[in-house]
Amino acid sequence: MSDNVRGVILDMDGTLVDTNAAHAQTWVDTLKSFGFEVTLEIVRPLIGLGGDKMLPRLTGRTQDSALGKKIAEQRSTCFEAHYLPSVKPFPDVRELLDRMRQAGLKVLIASSSRRDHLEALIEVARITDRVDGVVSASDVEQSKPDPDVIEAALAKLGMAPSEVVMIGDTPYDIEAAARVEVRTIALRCGGWPAEGLTGAIAAYADPADLLAHFEASPLGKIGSPQGS
Repeated sequence: MSDNVRGVILDMDGTLVDTNAAHAQTWVDTLKSFGFEVTLEIVRPLIGLGGDKMLPRLTGRTQDSALGKKIAEQRSTCFEAHYLPSVKPFPDVRELLDRMRQAGLKVLIASSSRRDHLEALIEVARITDRVDGVVSASDVEQSKPDPDVIEAALAKLGMAPSEVVMIGDTPYDIEAAARVEVRTIALRCGGWPAEGLTGAIAAYADPADLLAHFEASPLGKIGSPQGS
């Protein structure tokens, strides 16, 4: 990787915090209450898409429809009440961000989640003071794999695509980044097998694995730690 890389765009769900299974179950539970019978096997591969993409695929209704708005609100309430209190970050998330910042990298969180959910998860991961900015679904028109979130992150960082690396856990992260010529490092902790993450420039098990191999990773080739 070129040593002109100055920034990292980080996905949140499934990348820094262990939430993908909870999000899938929330969809199943919520849709069942509205009369839609969907299984985890159907929902799980769609996690990583925003609600604007998932709802039509699962119900044929748009998120802007009257029913879609009711489903979205109940899904949010269900996640907050039943799953958010028990969410845990993956190991060494805070330490990985420390290492990135030691290397002189700007770090920005970019997610298809709602702003309030994203901010809550950032607190869970204990990285509020480790990030230089946040982009959520509230800031863009379309969720991943459309590139809106990545484009907004680039604008907030004030950097060109060649100066930034994306870190995510789904094919939708890789596709969204690739559509604006941003390279992706994939993490498998979100539940996707390696063969589902083709297109990434490197893949690691989780944040701890990336941290353990930081020096040999694409990020470690950027330069030596700055400061003490």
